[in-house]
Amino acid sequence: MMRTLTARVTLVYLALRAVSAVLLVLASRDQVVMPDWTGPTVEPIDMTVLWDGSWYRFIAEHGYPHVLPVDAASGHVVQNAWAFYPVFPLLARTLMSATGLGFPVVASSLSLVCGLGAAVIMARLLAERLGDRAALATVAVWGAFPAAVALQIAYTEAIAMLVLCALLWALIRRNWLAAGVLALVLGVTRPIAVPVAIVVAVLLWLRWRRRASDPIDVGEYAAGAFALVASGIGAVAWPLIAWRVTGSRSAYTDTMAAWRVGAEITPFKPWLGMSQWAFRDFDGGNVYGPVALAAVATTIVVLTCGPWATRLGPELRLWCLAYPAYLAVVLDPFTSIFRYALPLFPLTALVVAGRWGAPGWVETRARWLWARAGVLVAIGIGGQVLWIWQLLVFVPPSDYPP
Repeated sequence: MMRTLTARVTLVYLALRAVSAVLLVLASRDQVVMPDWTGPTVEPIDMTVLWDGSWYRFIAEHGYPHVLPVDAASGHVVQNAWAFYPVFPLLARTLMSATGLGFPVVASSLSLVCGLGAAVIMARLLAERLGDRAALATVAVWGAFPAAVALQIAYTEAIAMLVLCALLWALIRRNWLAAGVLALVLGVTRPIAVPVAIVVAVLLWLRWRRRASDPIDVGEYAAGAFALVASGIGAVAWPLIAWRVTGSRSAYTDTMAAWRVGAEITPFKPWLGMSQWAFRDFDGGNVYGPVALAAVATTIVVLTCGPWATRLGPELRLWCLAYPAYLAVVLDPFTSIFRYALPLFPLTALVVAGRWGAPGWVETRARWLWARAGVLVAIGIGGQVLWIWQLLVFVPPSDYPP
């Protein structure tokens, strides 16, 4: 059964990536020449190294600066490579040396393979909780998500999803050693290791509470301690490395602040301001925005904590609470929020699967599962068109980033 599921997931996921590839080829005709991003003409492969992709190419080819660049007028650290985590570009550099191929081909191929790996692991862990059909349908909707195009370009979404899905699967199996190792890897892959550390800590606490009915031996205590320490290290690894290399204790946070309004990181407040900006064209936008923001937060909590989510298990439910809470603290919400939504695949599973597999459901109800999935896939592909042409394609002199 698992081999059949893996084969189906592979076919569905690659078909969706092929659709996205066609859209990227068509979009390349509308992309103007950008000397720092493209060659003298725009080729379809150039669409994979726009925006953040150019930073990862710089890191793969030149590494990280040992001295933080500073604006002479303000004295503030300016945008630089330390904002981008090293596993993806350094792995791309290794593959470039081994194959002799250029960064665009290597990076996009690496993302494609990692995204496929993430989809397979995602399907297998969801199948254990929701069944094969619901798992396959979830992967299809996730793979068609508007920002899923990022899973085949020079961005870290694909490799981070691969590590995250493997880590969640390890937690489900109480493989604390594997979870600890993967937490360390995630800590230098993408800035989402902090909520993982929270999830690991809560799961270990829940495990400790069950010790009377399910005894914990010395080996599991040691493995759990390793997972706890490793996830904590993973949460702070990259800022510490940036400090060590540059000599500046605040190298990472100063670099991240260079992308923020006012050159500072402020928890929660940017979300309020962005919600009001989103409704700026409506009378009473200052009220509608916060109400909409509260509605989104409430929806996430209700979806995750309601009885319909019980089948996900504590690991996936904790992730769906810890990760959005982390984003609320550290993220300035803008157009990149669509990419940051990709790790919330368990919520996608709840929307797609509904109460699939619950007592009283029969085989004939499968058609409703596929109907929901089909509608959501179609909506997602339509969203990809908007995501590519409105965000990925750059229109000079300035534009919204993906």
